[in-house]
Formats: sequence, structure tokens, C-alpha cells
Amino acid sequence: MADGISVEKAGPTAVVWLDRPDRGNAFTSAMQIELHRQLRLLDADESVRAIVVTGRGRYFSTGADMEPGGSNFAFDDEQHRRARAELADRPRPWTMRTPVIGALNGSAVGIGLTFPLQWDIRIVNESAKYGFVFTRRGLIPEQNSLWLLPRLVGVSRAAELLLTGRLFTGAEAVTYGLAVEALPGDEVLPRTLEIAGEIACNTAPAAVGATKHLLYELLAETDREAAFYREWELFRWFGRQPDSAEGVASFLERRAPRFTVPKHVPLPETERGWRTDE
Repeated sequence: MADGISVEKAGPTAVVWLDRPDRGNAFTSAMQIELHRQLRLLDADESVRAIVVTGRGRYFSTGADMEPGGSNFAFDDEQHRRARAELADRPRPWTMRTPVIGALNGSAVGIGLTFPLQWDIRIVNESAKYGFVFTRRGLIPEQNSLWLLPRLVGVSRAAELLLTGRLFTGAEAVTYGLAVEALPGDEVLPRTLEIAGEIACNTAPAAVGATKHLLYELLAETDREAAFYREWELFRWFGRQPDSAEGVASFLERRAPRFTVPKHVPLPETERGWRTDE
């Protein structure tokens, strides 16, 4: 374990543990850096097909490890400069080609919830408490949550959750669209590993990586026709790759597929718009 983060690999699935149970898995600056360092390393590893992040002990994460007086947040100029440099270099989970799945085994608030918001899929504990509690600490929400949360749950619900800073249950999180399933706490990690296994064992690495890439690329695309064209061109490009033939053959032959294209296959650039002269 390093800086409150530990990693276990089980075949093509990697589990990243928030591993400070004595402090409720509260984040220190070093823990944030190590979490993202491990995500970068695991994404670069072609043998890792899915990443699961969970918490050791009772909580997923109680947020920032606050010191008396809130000194965590009152950065001086030098601390601010260092933090900006670290954030600029930090890998963005939405640009990774490997699915990142949050197994929120227990309660999560503050940065303990805004980090998982950046990941692809979230499974939560149905009776645990979750919340964007920033306004109750004299702060504004962070970690890109003001951009993403309205896109997940709608502007009105996002405003209600962010402005009140109230707590809500995992069961409510599913009804809002924040998570895909809410289960008893001891079932959260096994179910998340099951989903990770579905990806790792049944899908093509390149197709999953490109699908994730395009999902977030096109989320920011305001031109629907441009998004339609980009998707169509890459669909046709994938149809000419060996994994496409292998996917069809394995289905017809009723056997497990043997995909060979790596998850980080470079995607071709496409023109913006349809061409009618060909």
C-alpha cells in the first residue's frame, strides 16, 4: 500500500482500494495523487480490461481529510501553484480507454463522491448516505461535478442536490441517475466485479476503449449531425479491423472470441460532415 491506495489484480480486472479505513478512507493530497497514478498505470496496461475502485472497511470515502480550521482548503500561493501543476498532469478518467467502475460499498460525501462521478459506472450501497456537501462547508462543488452532474441527473435535480448539500441514500441515487444499481453493502463489490468480468471476458478491448472515448467526446459535441457522422465513420472503420471478423466468427461457431486489437488502438481522424461527391 502507498499513500492510502492499494491495488489487486485478478486476471483482466484490477481492484483499486481506498485503504485508510481508520480515517474513513478520507482523501489526503498524497492519496489523490496515488489514486490517479495507479489509474494511469492500469489504463496503460493492455492486460487490464476493467478497473474497479472500492473502499476498505465501512465507508467508501468520507471526503477530504479535514484538519482543524479547514486548512486543507486555504492554500497559500505556493500550495496553489503546486496543486495547479498536479491537476494539469493528472490523468482524466474520461479519456482512459479502460472502463472504471465505482463500487461504493459505503457512504461517500464531498470529494469521496465527486471522484466516482468522473468514472463510468457506479454501484452503491442502498442504505448508505451520499452527498455533495460542499455548500455546508462554505465551499463550491469541485472535480468537474458542476459540468457533469446536470448531464447525469438534469439541471433541476442537480441544482437541488448541489445547493442544499443534503444527504441522500444509495437507493435514491439510482432513481436520480447517479448510479445504476443499489444493493446491500456486502453485495456491492461482488456485483461490481461481475460487471467488470462481463466487460473483460466478453468484449473486444479496442471496441470498448473506442466506445468509451466516443461516449465522452460526443457528450461535448453540440452538433448532432457531426456526432452522427463521427460515429458512422468509426463504425465503418471498425468493420474493417480483424476483431470484427473474429466477433462474427466466434458467434457463429459458438466459442469464446479471440480479440487481438489493443484497447489503445489509434482512432482515425474523420472529416466533419457528410460528403456527397463519392
